[in-house]
Amino acid sequence: MVVDGVSSGMHTSMKQGMAVEFAEHRPYTPGESLRHLDWKMFGRSDKLYIKRYQQETSLDVVILVDSSNSMRFSTLGTKSGWGGTDAGRQTNQWTKFDCAAAITVALAHLCLQQRDRVGLHIFSDETKSVVRRSGNRGQWKSMVQALATTPVNGIANFPRAIDQLIAGLGNRCLLFVLSDFLYPLDKIYDSMAKLKFKGHDLVLVRILDRGELQFKLDGLRRFEDLEGAEDIETDAENIRAAYLETLKQHDNELEKLTRSLTFDLCRIDSHNSVGPPISSLLSRREAHSKQRRST
Repeated sequence: MVVDGVSSGMHTSMKQGMAVEFAEHRPYTPGESLRHLDWKMFGRSDKLYIKRYQQETSLDVVILVDSSNSMRFSTLGTKSGWGGTDAGRQTNQWTKFDCAAAITVALAHLCLQQRDRVGLHIFSDETKSVVRRSGNRGQWKSMVQALATTPVNGIANFPRAIDQLIAGLGNRCLLFVLSDFLYPLDKIYDSMAKLKFKGHDLVLVRILDRGELQFKLDGLRRFEDLEGAEDIETDAENIRAAYLETLKQHDNELEKLTRSLTFDLCRIDSHNSVGPPISSLLSRREAHSKQRRST
């Protein structure tokens, strides 16, 4: 259902070749093969021109999904018709990890429709599960199975997950990282810089629960740190303004760091449908791609 509402078009490379989609003419150079001469153009202009084409190539996509304890958080009941994940079954809620899983399987379905190769890494303190890149028919089911059965626990270690990923990549890829990114920004930036240096493209998909985004709590509350720090008991109203300001600053800085490396950031409220923000992201990327090709 999500994929039916998303349209991004085929991936067209910047490489000039002699196949698939016509791009432009260029003057013929003596000694070149006559195979791609445009004889109709010759008949009209009495000049020799070669047809140039853009190659449409398959894309390698790797999706990284954060399965640390903080991704178990939710303030929304489970959604009907959803197969469920470890986090969802344990809490009977629609968790941030369930949202990430839904986005992942939608992206994977779209990639496979476009004959791209797609793979999956699920991580917390280390990489827990890997579905190697493939464009085979059974790939989607393998990814669904991994997302449904991998435990959602542990403390996130973003740098370690990226280092383990890079060690297994032999070519340039488009990478999606799905997480709440409640993590030190300097370490996130260092990992992104490594990916940039290796020539990879990156999209950060930040998933937060509406309860985290709006913080509509009052009275005395006990706040439990899901990843190891001490619990805090305090009046929610007294900390609301400071919390929201800190979250906003963290989000703005994450966006600034992402843009500085010419990567993309997509924000998602886990209570909303995942279709519209993903469709908007892919449409924006396609528009930027067309703009780069035109220049």
